[in-house]
Amino acid sequence: MDALLLLLYLYAFLIGICITSFLNVVIWRLPQGLSFVKGRSYCPSCHHKLQWYDLFPVFSYLFLKGKCRYCGNKISARETVLEFLGGCIGMFCFYTYGFSWDTVLVFAVFMILFTITMIDFDTMTIPNGLIISLIVPVGIFTVLHPETALMTRAIGFFIVSLPMYLLTLLIPDCFGGGDIKLIAVAGFLLGWKLTLLAFFISVLIGGSYAVYLLLSRKTQKGAHIAFGPYLCAGIMISLLYGETLIQGYLSLFGL
Repeated sequence: MDALLLLLYLYAFLIGICITSFLNVVIWRLPQGLSFVKGRSYCPSCHHKLQWYDLFPVFSYLFLKGKCRYCGNKISARETVLEFLGGCIGMFCFYTYGFSWDTVLVFAVFMILFTITMIDFDTMTIPNGLIISLIVPVGIFTVLHPETALMTRAIGFFIVSLPMYLLTLLIPDCFGGGDIKLIAVAGFLLGWKLTLLAFFISVLIGGSYAVYLLLSRKTQKGAHIAFGPYLCAGIMISLLYGETLIQGYLSLFGL
């Protein structure tokens, strides 16, 4: 790997951790109805306003050894772990798509899904604002990839979301409204085949986790779990590897 390419990967990592640092603010403030564009960041223990040198993603946490500079209380490592993962996602998108608009668009989609995942884990809700924000990169992606027919995308919009909606009418609260909106927008991004695959993957992962919770007695039968994170995982996997997975499956039957 030459020096220039190494610098580009480093740049992608830094962009990833900086954006995820901002998304940590969104994850914390949006469910509380607080503005995530106004107001200084502060220590959750002593409420001291943080200075710019306290807010370097990843590096400030390491430099401060996981403690607040002002009160000495421990800082949650979660935000730093998420920032590091965001940096890895930035590098992965650059590795996968190189110098292209797809790198930017897929990274944007992943960051929004990443935010949805964490908020849904925390609150069991998916804010409408995040679904609306997802429409922007999906719309641009649609324009740049006309090889996927609009009819295919339109069918993808309804092929899972409509049955989920009808099932919710029959069995109230079996799916959240945010889940339905999320898979609808993602369906327009993926097209109908990859949307079905994304939903299958999400059910497989989410179902496996639910079985684990039941067997370990960490939840009770009939309890709700956040389904959005598993939808996000299915969407991301399907977007990246969906065609390969489908072709691999069909090849098992000689098709």
